[in-house]
Amino acid sequence: MKKYFQFEELGTNYRREIIGGLTTFLAMAYILVVNPLTLTLQSVPDLPDSMRMDYGAVFMATALAAAIGCLVMGILAKYPIALAPGMGLNAFFAYTVILTYGIPWQTALTGVLFSGLIFILLTLTGLRELIINAIPAELKYAVGAGIGLFITFIGLQNANIIVDNPATLVGLGDLSDSSALLAIFGLLITVIFMARGIQGGIFFGILIAAVVGMIFGVVNLPSAIIDLNVPSMAPTFGVALEPIFNDFGSLINIQFLVIVLTFLFVDFFDTAGTLVAVANQAGLMKDNKLPRAGKALLADSIATVSGAIFGTSTTTSYIESTAGVAAGARSGFAAVVTGVLFLISIFFYPLLEVITSAVTAPALIIVGVLMVSALGKIDWTKFEVAVPAFLTMIAMPLGYSIATGIAIGFIFYPITMLVAGKGKQIHPIMYGLFVIFVLYFVFLV
Repeated sequence: MKKYFQFEELGTNYRREIIGGLTTFLAMAYILVVNPLTLTLQSVPDLPDSMRMDYGAVFMATALAAAIGCLVMGILAKYPIALAPGMGLNAFFAYTVILTYGIPWQTALTGVLFSGLIFILLTLTGLRELIINAIPAELKYAVGAGIGLFITFIGLQNANIIVDNPATLVGLGDLSDSSALLAIFGLLITVIFMARGIQGGIFFGILIAAVVGMIFGVVNLPSAIIDLNVPSMAPTFGVALEPIFNDFGSLINIQFLVIVLTFLFVDFFDTAGTLVAVANQAGLMKDNKLPRAGKALLADSIATVSGAIFGTSTTTSYIESTAGVAAGARSGFAAVVTGVLFLISIFFYPLLEVITSAVTAPALIIVGVLMVSALGKIDWTKFEVAVPAFLTMIAMPLGYSIATGIAIGFIFYPITMLVAGKGKQIHPIMYGLFVIFVLYFVFLV
């Protein structure tokens, strides 16, 4: 096992990998609650039942899709990267496709399935890996730093430390709020652990914050420890396949094509950004290339197809994996641990009630601190590089989208390089991405 996962080469061990995998799970366990709430449109009370997915089935689909994604990523690609149904994509699925377009959720699942199958074809042909390796190192560093700022912003929001402000868009929240106080306490504890060089400091910070939250009533005590009566998957399992065999003609229209392309586009570049960011943080990049990138991308594609068949929106690589890396994870064994925990969570779901957004917020903030260190690798004296790198980085938190940040930066990169007389240094693929991203803003944003 140690030899297969290259423990000696990566300087890791079972303890670090288990703590890393557990930390990643705790940092992203919220998806087990948030995804079913989003896809079943619980915020829209008057929605007809026919337009609403089954909550229990979506919960099961979320857990199983995450488990399969993590296991395939860990065993096949050997990366400490966890997968689960993606935030943002699930909102697009629910609020745009179902609620705005009025498309049945069954057809929307078919759209997710199609995007996953196209991903597999692109991966097997090597095109996805070729694109990622063609991205210049400076933009890869900017992507990593931008994601760091983005998830720090999310962590501050989750803790109610940063809130909406009608005058300035965002502002400082009420720091006397119990959730904010718990998050600040957790952040202080985590900072102390990390500053002292304690392995697994992020994990222990989450654990202590959860315990303190329960003691002071900020976090509710779990209603139960275990529940063997798992929900049925019958309402959603295999539904994505039905339009293909029963009413394929209904899929041949521009609207369905836009849906598939949107799922495809956002997942492609969110995944690319996450893979690069996590690999950079873990020190796994070699000569500006991602080893076994094809296998990592294939794992992501398989997870999306599996999730669609189970009954959930697009499954993608999670940036919360950086929390596990910060806690010591370096190999695919950590992803396997996370995958097993997702399987176990099906039975121990009541315990997840204690892992609130305030409890996990410190982990996201600290990971952001660690990820922005990539900025030191960018040559800021080269204006033609500094502009696209900066725009890539800043657009992610301000645009609240990893894909948007990548798109803006990748549009400006060939422009600034050409003006600077360095057109020969631009990989031909970057010109193609320039055109694609321009079209993205014209037709999809």
